[in-house]
Amino acid sequence: MSESNPMPNKAFFDRANAIIQVANDHNQDPEIKTGEISASFMYALTRYNAWFGSTGFKTAEQMQLKKAEMMKYYVDEYTKMLEGNMDDYIANFDQYRKTQK
Repeated sequence: MSESNPMPNKAFFDRANAIIQVANDHNQDPEIKTGEISASFMYALTRYNAWFGSTGFKTAEQMQLKKAEMMKYYVDEYTKMLEGNMDDYIANFDQYRKTQK
C-alpha cells in the first residue's frame, strides 16, 4: 500500500488473511497469550523486511548507507496501515469484537 501501489488487490488481502489465520490458530492455545503472538508476528515481519531489504544490495556497506531510508519507509508504511486498521476497528468495534475472545 505504498505510493506505487495504493489499492491492494484481492491477492494482497488473501496473503494477509492467510498470515492472520496462522495467528488465529496459535490463539486457540489457551497457554499462549495473544500479546505473545502479536510480538512473534512483529518480530517475523521485521526479520522478513530486513531480509527483503538486503536483496537489493551487493554489500553490507551499501545496505548500511540506505538503512535510514529503508527504516523510514517501513515505519511510515506500518504507521499508515496500523492507523487505517485502528480506525476500522473503532468504526466496527462491536461487530468485530463479538466474534473474538
